[in-house]
Amino acid sequence: MTIRSRREAVTFKHSFRIRGVDRLLPAGTYTVITDEVSIEGLSFNAFRRTATMILVPGASASVLEMVSIGSVDLADAQRIDASAPDG
Repeated sequence: MTIRSRREAVTFKHSFRIRGVDRLLPAGTYTVITDEVSIEGLSFNAFRRTATMILVPGASASVLEMVSIGSVDLADAQRIDASAPDG
């Protein structure tokens, strides 16, 4: 079984909420880490997502927290951010 982690930068233009984080997060660029495992027995490479985490500001400015989130919750937060009016 092969395990891989992917990192991507996700930018929010507005403050946002996401399930798993108990506070409003400020606009900005966040690192999202997705862990995946290979699906064995196929004639091609395929992976299944096992975890999605986001790095968010902690209690003090120098601390980052890694919080487990749902991939659907992340997609919902991105959709809401994209449709929010710029003000």
